[in-house]
Amino acid sequence: MPDSPQSLYLLGRPFSPLYSAAMKLRSSLYERRFFRRYKMDAPVISIGNLTMGGTGKTPIVSYLATFLQNQGYKPAIISRGYGGAAGNKVNVVSDGKEIFLDAKQAGDEPRLMAESLPGIPVLTGIVRALPCKHAIHTLGCDILLLDDGFQHLAVERDINLVLFSADSLAGNSRVFPGGDLREPVTALQRADAFLLTGMTTMNKERAERFAALLQDRFPHRPVFFSQYIACGAISEQGDETLPLTALPSPLYGFCGIARPEAFRQTLAERGLVLSGFTALKDHQHYTPRILQQLQKKASDSEAKGIITTAKDMVKLKNCNFPLPFYSLQMQTHVDDGLQSFIMEKLAMLTRTTR
Repeated sequence: MPDSPQSLYLLGRPFSPLYSAAMKLRSSLYERRFFRRYKMDAPVISIGNLTMGGTGKTPIVSYLATFLQNQGYKPAIISRGYGGAAGNKVNVVSDGKEIFLDAKQAGDEPRLMAESLPGIPVLTGIVRALPCKHAIHTLGCDILLLDDGFQHLAVERDINLVLFSADSLAGNSRVFPGGDLREPVTALQRADAFLLTGMTTMNKERAERFAALLQDRFPHRPVFFSQYIACGAISEQGDETLPLTALPSPLYGFCGIARPEAFRQTLAERGLVLSGFTALKDHQHYTPRILQQLQKKASDSEAKGIITTAKDMVKLKNCNFPLPFYSLQMQTHVDDGLQSFIMEKLAMLTRTTR
């Protein structure tokens, strides 16, 4: 049975036109108000993507939330809470002062944002209009960041930011189930701007060609770029960021993210020697059996420590690995033009609502 994405896409290719047509119809029905759309009493910024898999939405959401907070706004992050067990209509992961839900209840990404963004509420819910309203009317937030919101058309947005990974771009440019796209390319007409994430010297040239293609196909929509820079590591027990040169060597690496090879490549680029590496599925649930397997692999490889992503670490507090255990810390660097674009758009909203 074929199990690689390419093999499965090949099998699914005949059904792509059907899925594509269904997504076009869905978008059209929302546009014509056949399906209800909710207008919030605060600006909504959607951060999403056209492709399946990781495009680095969580770091960008966190970056924008911090930026808006520094500009005097009181932002809230609204997420679907993928993988979280909390099933209320409104799940308050954090009210900005206190964290109420662990990673198992909230989902790994909402919990990570709640831990790393003091003063910024994080909420989840399947019907995202409900946590949106709670953030505004109960928590007093005055701007909303809709995490993974490009396909969530029930909530109207004022700024639609679409992300592409600078490594994978549009994948094979075919619509699911024959490819990586969640919707046909024409859906990008809804976008206000594009952001290519994870720019490196290796992918820069190809990413810039893709950016030029986007601007040609969708004029008057700016394209911005971002980088993720490894800035240190945090041990399981501490809050202090350690320089990477202070970590033991070799390390055993593992992660459960959409693009595990990107994590392994980052470790290699920063000069960290790996004795082995395990790539798990995205949003991996860590059972005792999986933890035992990871410990054995690390021990058999004669590793002096273990390293994973910050997203994985939020699910692994007090896991009691016998070896020193670290999470890699990343900094997000975004074109200054994105900040200016966001503030100009918000200023226009203020003028039109007076």
